[in-house]
This record gives sequence, structure tokens and C-alpha cells, in this order.
Amino acid sequence: MKEIKDKKRKASYHNNNEEPYQHSENREKKDKKQEFIRFIKFTLFSCGAGLIQIGSFTLLSEFIFHDPENEFGFSYFISLILSVVFNFTVNRKFTFKSASNIPIAMLMVLGYYAVFTPLSTLWGNALKYQAGWNEYLVLAINMILNFVTEFLFTRFVVFRKSINTQPTKKKSQIINQPNGEKVFDKFSAKTARIPHLTIIYFLIFLDYS
Repeated sequence: MKEIKDKKRKASYHNNNEEPYQHSENREKKDKKQEFIRFIKFTLFSCGAGLIQIGSFTLLSEFIFHDPENEFGFSYFISLILSVVFNFTVNRKFTFKSASNIPIAMLMVLGYYAVFTPLSTLWGNALKYQAGWNEYLVLAINMILNFVTEFLFTRFVVFRKSINTQPTKKKSQIINQPNGEKVFDKFSAKTARIPHLTIIYFLIFLDYS
């Protein structure tokens, strides 16, 4: 009888020691799966942003801007703005599901594009007009560089501490009244759009300064 109790005690001790390890291993697998899904979402949304950029770049370069010395710069810059606004909006909401302060997150993204935009425009013009590269090849190179560096920056800098913190059913825009009624905060909904205009004005300033 004593031997049976000892065996049960040892088995219980062994199982208790295994539980933290199994929990840690399962959590690690879950985190890797979520990270992979997050990367796939970012990739798909970036493809959508890429279509917007290519479409607007083609429209601008082929039909609107006809100055051979500045055609690439203007077309690339405007198409980049459109893709940035789309990419930031959908990835913040659906990929990273972040409830972080939108203006602060946007300022971080602006900091990234304050470096990437002028550099990519400069080397883009150099490759097209000095090296004689095809403008769509240069655009493709810039888009690939943008995709890789922006994912790393937004994942590990902008939304590093706020992933999956977004409330559901627009709770952040609902105000509880003293009488118990819930009122939709239209002001919050409108102010949430302000950063999207901010990035446009800031990038325009970078281009013309």
C-alpha cells in the first residue's frame, strides 16, 4: 500500500513539473503561429497597397506628368503617399490590432518615411536618369525595400507593445452616460481620421522642402 502511494506521489510530482514546460511549449507554438498569420496579413495588405501605388504611378507618369526631368519623382511621391495611408490604416486595425495612440503611432511612421521617402526618391531618380534603368524596375525595387523595412519597423518599433490591444465593437468610441445610456462618440471617430491627413501634409512638405 505504501509503495502504491509512493508511486502516485512520484507520478503527481512528475506531472506537475511537466505542466509548466508543456504550457510554455504550447504558448511558443501559438505565438509563432500568430506571428506567421500576422506576416501573411501584412503581406496581403501590402500587395493591396502595391496595387494602389503601381496603378496611381502608371496613371500619373503616363497621363499627367510629362516633364522628363521630374516625371519619376512626382509620380513616385504621390503614389507612395496613397499606399502609405492605406497600408497604415488597414495594418493597424487588422494586422496588429493595436489600440495605441494613433497620432503617436503615425508620428513614428512619419519618422520612418522622413528617412525612406527622400532617399528612395534620390536613388530612384539616379537609377532612372543617370544609370538608365527602367522606371518600373526602379519602382519595384523601392517597393520591395519599403515592404521589408516597414514591416520590421512597424512590428518591432511602432506596435511592439500594443499588438492585439484593440477593443471590439468600437468600445473606444462609446461613452457611458450617467443615466446608463451609451452614446457613440462622433468626435472621436472624426479625430481618428486626422493623422491620415497629417501624413499627407508632412510628406508633401518633405518633397518640396
